[in-house]
Amino acid sequence: MSELFDAVDALVASRSPLPPPAERRRLRQAHALTLDEVAAALGVRRATIGDWEAGKTEPRPPQREAYARLLRQLTQLYPATESTGASQEDTAAPETFAEPRPTVPPAPVDTMPEAGSRAASATTPSAAPTTLDAPAPGVTATGPAPAGPSRPAPAARPLTNSRGPGAKTAPAHPPAVGDAYAHGPLLVLDADADRNVTGYGAGGLILDVPAKSLPALVEWTLTEARLGAERLHGSGKDADPLLVLTEAACERYGLPGQLSESERLSGRLAEGHKVIKQLERAGWQLTKRGLGPWARIYRPAQGSRRRCVQLCIPPWRALDTRAWGHAAQLEPAELARVLCLYATRVTTPVGSPAVTGLQLMTALNPPTRASEPDADGRRHREHRPGSLGTEPVDPAPCEAPDGHPVLAGLPRFHVRGPEEKLFEEAYDWARDLTDAECMRRHLVGIDVNLAFAAAANGAVVGLASPPVHVTNPAFDAALPGSWLVDLSHVDLNRVKVGKQWRDLDGDLLPSPFTPTGQRPEGPAWYATPTVAYAVELGYEVDPVEAWVRRESGRFLDGWYKRLRDAYVATMKDLGVGEKLPPHEFLEAMDGYKSRDAELGIVVDAVKMTVKGGIGKLREKARGGGWKPGQAWPALARPTWRPDIRAAVISRARINMHRKMLHLAAATDQYPVAVLSDCAVYAADGPSPLDVLPYRADGKTVPGSFRLGVSPGMVKHEGTQSVLWGANVLEQLAGDGHVANLARYIKSGEVTAKDTGE
Repeated sequence: MSELFDAVDALVASRSPLPPPAERRRLRQAHALTLDEVAAALGVRRATIGDWEAGKTEPRPPQREAYARLLRQLTQLYPATESTGASQEDTAAPETFAEPRPTVPPAPVDTMPEAGSRAASATTPSAAPTTLDAPAPGVTATGPAPAGPSRPAPAARPLTNSRGPGAKTAPAHPPAVGDAYAHGPLLVLDADADRNVTGYGAGGLILDVPAKSLPALVEWTLTEARLGAERLHGSGKDADPLLVLTEAACERYGLPGQLSESERLSGRLAEGHKVIKQLERAGWQLTKRGLGPWARIYRPAQGSRRRCVQLCIPPWRALDTRAWGHAAQLEPAELARVLCLYATRVTTPVGSPAVTGLQLMTALNPPTRASEPDADGRRHREHRPGSLGTEPVDPAPCEAPDGHPVLAGLPRFHVRGPEEKLFEEAYDWARDLTDAECMRRHLVGIDVNLAFAAAANGAVVGLASPPVHVTNPAFDAALPGSWLVDLSHVDLNRVKVGKQWRDLDGDLLPSPFTPTGQRPEGPAWYATPTVAYAVELGYEVDPVEAWVRRESGRFLDGWYKRLRDAYVATMKDLGVGEKLPPHEFLEAMDGYKSRDAELGIVVDAVKMTVKGGIGKLREKARGGGWKPGQAWPALARPTWRPDIRAAVISRARINMHRKMLHLAAATDQYPVAVLSDCAVYAADGPSPLDVLPYRADGKTVPGSFRLGVSPGMVKHEGTQSVLWGANVLEQLAGDGHVANLARYIKSGEVTAKDTGE
């Protein structure tokens, strides 16, 4: 009899009821499961799960019963609401649509909370009967037709953006009818085997994309998709909608899934490509960079209305792994989560994080504004005070990089030294360990959070006016510019720390005036913050000449605040909050990225936006056709400002030195290596708390390093043994060179490239 029961059980299992294909996909995504994870659990291929979710094939025993069990459990966690218009067994229910939601404020880890993070509505349902994914909490399934374009809005399928048990979702809000950017800043487009295109957006939003060609896609985006973002400044411009194309979406719209080697080297498709011809016939234009990994497709503006769509193509290497990690390998919904969070907390990306960081400066501090009405009651655009204006400004000769047109009169092979060229760069300094340091057990690295952003905060820089040359000037710390002055007399063995003179071992500290940490030997060009620090240390300065900027302001303050808030909010989502006691902060930082890998990508992208944005202020010539003395494209930007870059880097290096100085004065501890924003100390224990002298009340040395998440505070970079450090120094020794241990302290690995093998 038991054999009969087993046979009956097997027969029932072979027909285990399953929800319709669309519901299977909704349930998997609601629990943040990837196709690979489900496939591994069931012992099948990834493509098999995809076919089950697309309805192409049905699971068979023995996987069918296990798959049905999985879906039953997920259904209990994420039940379908009545607003889907279909039960799990009814695959022929008509499609219904959700009303748009208004702007959602930044929310915890598991939401995509931003302006434009909402569902859509439509005036008419699709003729094709399908079952939709469940809408997000608080979103109704049907409602009045929204105001806006005369054509129906696109079909929206909002998902509950849950990331697992205990995850939070965005709060419910009443519908916002007529919102021009109801669907958020961007969509990630993917295509299935039947060439149907789906757009994934903020908050788990899913849109059906009807466009059949790239010109039609651009037209649909501008007229029906309701994508974009509000301007960051009242005098600025709204962010253009961004479309992110997967490899399948590229092929659907006639683009290659991968660029050829020649196309990759040129950074664009060939001018005669059929898709480019389609765009031209439809009246669309491309910028000079053409149709590449990042592209802008536009028509001339009509009045104040921009008609522009940005493209991002990850399979063409648009998302550099140095900034975006493994983002290009994410599934469309996951990639949308990452990019939408970045877009809302920082800005809609328009290129690499460096390009986006520079664009953010202008978005937050626009060059023009609307004037007061003239006699005829008309307004026009005028220069906006506090901005960099609309015209580029030539740098002072000392600020110009080699090959700049202002240096055209120099001999061809002339090498400029410190007395001719401004060398304001980040630290790269190291020394040998002392005997006392060799007796300690550990080398501990501490790293400054967003050091360049912290240095940008409060920096007074030149604005739209060109530099003015003066001779024998009296130094003015409030006047931004470049100064030719001899600082070789500053003795780090005796300096002012606060208001008191202190005797220190200056040989164990890097010089604050050079990136190499070596003491200057004579007159050299310095940015204002560097010279001001010499005065702070108690020494007089006597400049020989200077290039100064009379029109000045704190141009980067808004930029700092925007990036600071984005970084701190995302770190909080990862469980690292502000104002944590030192021990709790170190515990929270331990493995913080593993809590949500996608949020970890956003954190790294914010960091690269800071570094890249500052670097772009002095973008160098690129390409084989350029010759010294010729202008290059970057020089045409008002934001090509090497003087501003120099001021920020100067402040970052001085901030680093000031903290090391205060720590040395209080504890007699000196760094053994400094690389940009990372300093390495010898210590008896492996923790930063074995370096930084925190008291029982949680306070540390005023003016020195403090543990915390805010920009300018420090985190643990890594710890290695002193024996490891001695081996690295011996391994990389040569020609009097001392290896910089800060370069390797995080991982402890020294590559063959570093050893020259």
